[in-house]
Amino acid sequence: MESPYKANILKGKVALLTGGGSGIGFEISTQFGKHGASIAIMGRRKNVLDAAVSSLQSLGIQAVGFEGDVRKQEDARRVVESTIKHFGKLDILVNAAAGNFLVSPEDLSPNGFKTVMDIDSVGTFTMCHEALEYLKKGGQGRSSSSGGMILNISATLHYTASWYQIHVSAAKAAVDALTRNLALEWGTDYDIRVNGIAPGPIGDTTGMRKLAPDEMNAKFRDYMPLYKLGEKWDIAMAALYLTSEAGKYVNGTTLVVDGGLWLSRPRHLPKDVVKQLSRAVETKARAAQVGVPASKL
Repeated sequence: MESPYKANILKGKVALLTGGGSGIGFEISTQFGKHGASIAIMGRRKNVLDAAVSSLQSLGIQAVGFEGDVRKQEDARRVVESTIKHFGKLDILVNAAAGNFLVSPEDLSPNGFKTVMDIDSVGTFTMCHEALEYLKKGGQGRSSSSGGMILNISATLHYTASWYQIHVSAAKAAVDALTRNLALEWGTDYDIRVNGIAPGPIGDTTGMRKLAPDEMNAKFRDYMPLYKLGEKWDIAMAALYLTSEAGKYVNGTTLVVDGGLWLSRPRHLPKDVVKQLSRAVETKARAAQVGVPASKL
């Protein structure tokens, strides 16, 4: 799909993305690059990194990949410093690395719970912590009078509750709290904007295939307000808005991009039945006003 943004809205920016070599993260990497940014990707799998960087470079995007695990502070520090060494600065940090799997609470080990918390929430904080010196105004590698930007990829699972997702719900709730607190404190002290995106079900992603087999997709469409799954492109466009000058006054917000799904529930009654019930109630109400016995209706 054609982008609604000008091709130069991120011109001259340097973006570091964890989990930027696949899925939603890779689409954000691609769109950031197409809109002028230089891209650094952090990931644990060298083959995925190499393929992603090669794909970006084939589009004329300046891109580099660094192996690292967001759960390890030394890896986070090394990757941030390598990005600075390679590109000379850092303007945007996107925390898209995440772990997920379906499991009931009684079958989830404490170690499994901790693993997801470590990747999603602790990993997000660790990357922010190590990038601070380079993102803040006047920081190393930054000549701008303003600070950089942080974008955290979250979810809507914890807004109510989600079956078999207690670990991810807890982790993303922590990510949202982190987003708000850093937006308050680092926005005030360092002019760094911190926002998030909470994607809904996004088709053609490994996560969607793992969490919702193809036979379940039709069920999703039955009760989604827009009757369709989202696309990785939708999340990337939201990311462009939040990290560009278009979103320069947005801070501490987690933007939900799910077609309204988190607001919805399965429709228990067909619309025509609801209309019949409404008419019956209205008829009884009018009759009561004029004193007609219910037995006469």
